[in-house]
Amino acid sequence: MKVDILAFGVHPDDVELGCGGAIISSIKQGKKVAVVDLTRGELGTRGTAETRDAEAAAAANILNLSARENLQMEDGFFEINESNLLKVISVIRKYQPEVLICNAPADRHPDHGRSAKLVLDACFLSGLLKIETTFEEKLQEAWRPKLVFQYIQDELLKPDFIFDITNTYEQKTASILSYKTQFNATDNGPQTYISSPQFLKIVEARAIEFGKRIGVAYGEGYITQKSLGIDSFDKFIAK
Repeated sequence: MKVDILAFGVHPDDVELGCGGAIISSIKQGKKVAVVDLTRGELGTRGTAETRDAEAAAAANILNLSARENLQMEDGFFEINESNLLKVISVIRKYQPEVLICNAPADRHPDHGRSAKLVLDACFLSGLLKIETTFEEKLQEAWRPKLVFQYIQDELLKPDFIFDITNTYEQKTASILSYKTQFNATDNGPQTYISSPQFLKIVEARAIEFGKRIGVAYGEGYITQKSLGIDSFDKFIAK
């Protein structure tokens, strides 16, 4: 079950919007990537938990993920408590990622920042030997990812680094559009902040803005809590 990268989103579609381009690029480079959604997004104005499940599965196929699962925490009301921490610890130990990606530290939706705190706390605790978890009735090994990054979402935060997604932007957009109940809606249902075509223009504008900062067409912004080390300035130059 080991993967190279494990990406968390509190709602189905968070990962596609926040780090879909980096995921696609990493998979094209031969990396194995899994996604874990904390909730089914059941409080969303549009769609249902069941439609979100189907849309998440369709998006997973477009992203070419190795695995995707949902921890079925309570949308809007999940807490940072022992039960939920253990769920996240168990899934980190299950996939044993080298790199973990999660929600923004603060954002328009309060679930995003709370999700980030939950996952970051679980990352540390997952490395403690005396916290015991099981999977398929077997004791899991302690595991702590080497790197943890947070993708920038609706609120414009200052990125610590920007990932070039120029070659994967169209595929990222296709994965977002898998959520037909949420984006680019043309039916007579209730309209929301994200359902109008204008929202996708905002997503593109953000990608263009981040891309401009590093001299490419499209980019995704990320925050890191840990200093990154290099051995050559060439690593700062986009190929």
